[in-house]
This record gives sequence, structure tokens and C-alpha cells, in this order.
Amino acid sequence: MNNRLYGKLIFELSHEGRKGYSLPRNPFPQYELPDELRRKEEAQLPECDELTVVRHYTNLSQNNFGVDNGFYPLGSCTMKYNPKINEEIAALPQFQNLHPLQPSYTVKGAKAVVAMLERSLSALTGLAHFTFKPYAGAHGELTGLMVIDNYHRSRGDKQRRKVIVPDSAHGTNPASAAVCGLEILEVKSTAEGLVDLADLEQLVSQEGSNVAAMMMTNPNTLGLFERQIPEIAQLIHGCGGLMYYDGANLNPMLGACRPGDMGFDVMHINLHKTFSTPHGGGGPGSGPVGVREGLQQYFPMVSPYQGNFTVMLRALAYILTLGRDQIKEVGPLATLNANYIKESLKDVYELPIDGLCCHEFVFDGLKDKSTGVTTMDVAKRLLDYGYHAPTIYFPLLFHESLMVEPTENESLETLDGFISVMRRIAEEAQHDPELLKTAPHSTPIGRVDDVLAAKHPVVTYRQLVNDEN
Repeated sequence: MNNRLYGKLIFELSHEGRKGYSLPRNPFPQYELPDELRRKEEAQLPECDELTVVRHYTNLSQNNFGVDNGFYPLGSCTMKYNPKINEEIAALPQFQNLHPLQPSYTVKGAKAVVAMLERSLSALTGLAHFTFKPYAGAHGELTGLMVIDNYHRSRGDKQRRKVIVPDSAHGTNPASAAVCGLEILEVKSTAEGLVDLADLEQLVSQEGSNVAAMMMTNPNTLGLFERQIPEIAQLIHGCGGLMYYDGANLNPMLGACRPGDMGFDVMHINLHKTFSTPHGGGGPGSGPVGVREGLQQYFPMVSPYQGNFTVMLRALAYILTLGRDQIKEVGPLATLNANYIKESLKDVYELPIDGLCCHEFVFDGLKDKSTGVTTMDVAKRLLDYGYHAPTIYFPLLFHESLMVEPTENESLETLDGFISVMRRIAEEAQHDPELLKTAPHSTPIGRVDDVLAAKHPVVTYRQLVNDEN
């Protein structure tokens, strides 16, 4: 784009004396602010006319990528399409204008929404009760572990301070346990990518009386269904521990099976993943926690309010729009789409663990390693073709991990287009590897130094100007 406004900061477009607003006359009396509250100098704000502002932010919005723009196969995060009816429901003034401190009798409709969502989630997961106070998935994990900790303490089992976590787990699992003041015991995976039952048996035999819980994601981070859940649950329950289900990968389970029926006692759900509410960039999120009958008394007070209520509205709208029969198709269709992509590309991309996957799968980079083209290069080249890259370098079980999760919403044409581009990139790696190593070529900026940006972020225009000088 050869637009002079494109790529500039709003401060760079500023000209003294220009403005794009007209404030009404102040109808209130004049009040003098105390000196300690006054600025020592004028705020450094940009001065722009309305048209410049509109063009600037419109151009910026076109640099954002989301599910509404195109295919977003971000593994382990379930970036599914958010139906617009969800937004219409959440925007209804009767809901949008509520205040958390309103008297209870004035919010009966909102309370009915929460009750209906709880019944729906209980039916889908097989768990009896939910709390909606957690504001995100990680917050839900912490809340679920606090439930488990409260349960053990109430029984006098204060020595149960250890949580078993698979080596393929999401990083939030050990982090949440640590924040809760618990210790981590890592259980190994087999060559097939599943929990090593023999290693788990050894851990339980050594630490059984100290085990508070085992945290599991099923399907696991590799997209594989853990087939020995009954045996695992029997081991953990047998030593007095509880089973915790990380709901990050709940999407392929809808219509297939329920965590509560497998023997899980506590779980959190990422409403902003499985139930199609917007997320990314830090929020908004929602991480309700479900428990089996008898554990609801151990819910902690992690928030005085009902979490992110409009996220709950969107999730309920999604559930009701699909209905009892259609929601059963979510998991099977997500599984079908993932296996279709996997089988179509495994001749040119390294598939470390073959066989049926669920909602996602992991390649270990290109099959031909002699080109020197890395997973990072493949991800950057995908941007040139208009696709958001899959998750890369996670899970840590493989050196060049590339994790793909297509979700159930994507059409055959979209999947075929992605497959075609991935194959084209594999061919480019053979004939012109430098093209990939220098990608992307069509984005406003090329490869950024992520480490430098994290360690030395430039967060103000003044700092930027000073650094340039």
C-alpha cells in the first residue's frame, strides 16, 4: 500500500492546532484541582483531524488477523468462528447495562442465564455443579486446584501437597499448581505420546499419601485420546487423590464423551475456546469450574461477582443455537477435519506419532531436514499466503513442533486451500530455501526480534523519539 498514512504512528500524523472533535459547553461549575493533582506539563496527545484518525485506525485494523479474516489453525487454542448472533445477544441493553452491585431482585434474568448455562455445561461434561467466578482458563485452573486443596484440608490430609502432571501438559498446569502452593510430580509419556502407566504406578507407589491430584488434558496436547483413563483414575482415587481435567481440549469431546463419566472430579472449561466467544490478546476469557457432587462446598471465593458475564451470554447463545442434536456434531467434525489435514500432508511433513488424532495433531517440521528450513520459516512463509501460522515449537516433546487445529467450522474448500499452500511451501523448501528463510515478504514488517521486544519494550512515543535521537 503506497498510502502516506500507512505504517505511521498517530503521533507522527499529528499537527499542532488540528482537531477532530467539538466538545459541548461545560454545564457544570468551575472547580479548581489541588496542585498535587495537576500535571506539571501538558499531556503529550496527538492533534489530528477526524479523517486522518479514521484512516489511521482503519489501516491498523486491516493489519489484525482473526477468524473473521481467514483460517486460524492455532493448535491447542481452539480459535473457532464466533457466530454474530452471540454478539447481538451480549449487546442487548437489558444485559449490557447491568451493574454488579444492583439489588438481586433486579437481575433475575441474568441469574436465570447463569442457571441455564450451568445446567447446559453439567449435561455436556457430566459434572454436577459449576462456579462462574474465574475470569480465564488459568484462573479456572487455580480455582479448581484450590477446590482440591480445600477438600484435602477439610479431611485433615494436609500432607497432600503434590500434583502429578504429564510431561506433555500445557505450561499452565504446573504453573497453576505452583501458584496454589503445591509441588509438581512429572509423569513421562510413552513413545506413542500417551501417559506412561508404568511410570505413573511407580510415582503413586512412592508418593501416594502425598498426592493431592493428577491434572490431565484429554485429548492430550498431542491431540491423542488417553485410552487408559479408567486405569489412571483408579490409581489416583485409590491413593486418595482427585482427578483434575484441563478443559483446554474439550472441543473434540462434545458429542463423544464426558469428563465426569471418565472419573474426573474437577475441571475448568475455557468458554472462550470451546463455546465460541472472542479471545486473544489477553482476553476476554471465562474459566468456569465444575465439580462432582459433594465438592461444591469447597468452591473458593476468587471473585465477588459472576466472572465475565457477557462471555457467559455468548457461550449460552452458542449452545442454544446449536441445540441438543447439533452440538453432538462438534467433536466428530473437529476430529474429521484434523485427520483430513494430517493425512494429506504427512508425506511432506514429519509425523512423529502416526495414527488417529482428535482435534489437533503435531508435525515435527518438514520431512526433508536437509534443506535447513525450520518450522519458524514455514510459519513465516504462511503469512505471505494469508494464513495465520499454527502453534510452533510446542509441545516441547519435538524439536520442530508444528501443531495444527482446524476446528469443526472450517469448510472442505478452506482445508484444501491450506493443504495446497503447505505443500507449496514444502516444494519451495526444496527449490528455493532462502525464500522461506527470509519470509515473510508481504507483511508491513519482517521478522521482529521477539526477545529484544520482550526485554526492552518501547511503550511510549516519547521514549521512541528519545531512543532515535
